[in-house]
Amino acid sequence: MMTLQQLTQMAGVVCPMYVIADPKGRIVSAGPTLKKLRPQLTWEGRRFFRVFDLSRPRSVRSVEDLLRTSGSKLHLQFRDAPQTGLKGVCTPLPDGQGAFINLSFGISVLEAVRDYDLTSADFSPTDLTIEMLYLVEAKSAAMEASRQLNLRLQGAKIAAEEQAFTDTLTGLKNRRAMDHVLRRLIASGREFALMHLDLDFFKQVNDTLGHAAGDAVLQQAARIMVECTRQSDTVVRVGGDEFVMILEGVLDTARLAAIAKRLIQQLEEPIPFGAQTCRISASAGTTLSTWQKVPDPQQLLNQADLALYAAKRAGRAQHCFYREGMEKDEAGPCSSGESEPRQAAGGPAS
Repeated sequence: MMTLQQLTQMAGVVCPMYVIADPKGRIVSAGPTLKKLRPQLTWEGRRFFRVFDLSRPRSVRSVEDLLRTSGSKLHLQFRDAPQTGLKGVCTPLPDGQGAFINLSFGISVLEAVRDYDLTSADFSPTDLTIEMLYLVEAKSAAMEASRQLNLRLQGAKIAAEEQAFTDTLTGLKNRRAMDHVLRRLIASGREFALMHLDLDFFKQVNDTLGHAAGDAVLQQAARIMVECTRQSDTVVRVGGDEFVMILEGVLDTARLAAIAKRLIQQLEEPIPFGAQTCRISASAGTTLSTWQKVPDPQQLLNQADLALYAAKRAGRAQHCFYREGMEKDEAGPCSSGESEPRQAAGGPAS
């Protein structure tokens, strides 16, 4: 006759999620995989019904009741958390030695992997659970690979979009980004000021000190413009030594004139380049979105451009607001310290 030790050795290989209970309901032995579900539990000597709660059949309250279910499916769960659900079948041991309960293939594969990190090594080689574990592991691996690929694609997309909207030399937004910001602001009905700034004497730096010095000047000019504006504003390099600033919600002309004055003053400070010193200045022209009944990006840019060249004609290192008549050069001179323009009916200041 097979001894209990021989039975447990055989069961540990064939069905490693088993429990043997004696006639009084005390656990005599438990399979190695089952013990992995509760590694801190001292299984031997523990009462079976203190560890497990049988939900079906509901009439089972003792080992005698359990033995009467021989061959029928049992539904049970751990009493402590996590209350993993299990399925099993009971068979009586010979000579009234108690009950053998096989729980192999009775645990949810999802819970086996998620809560207990069980692998194929925890089940009998012929157990269908292994096939299901392979499927779960393959699915998990495929999902992780897909997730990593999506992250890389998303990162590449963000990087590409950022590059498409960024001036590589200065790190500022480029003309494409400016067009997008203007369309968004106008579509949302938000008001803003648009300032067009051009560096004075920049060509002289390039001609005398070279393009590397010119690049250093452009980078320093970009830093100054970012420092003189808010994080919510948009600073754009539209090409060469020309820049545009979009100042959302800033409609006070005195404040705009002060911003322009501060920009010009800081840009006039000498810029070191190696052993050389670069000297530039700037001229600027500004218009407001509220000076058009229906703001149009191209018209706003044209108005700021006209104001910019009026500032250059006024002697450079100047700032002008757009005025009606600038298209025909009828607006007259302007100065960086001029007062708020007079508002024409239904249009910009005149």
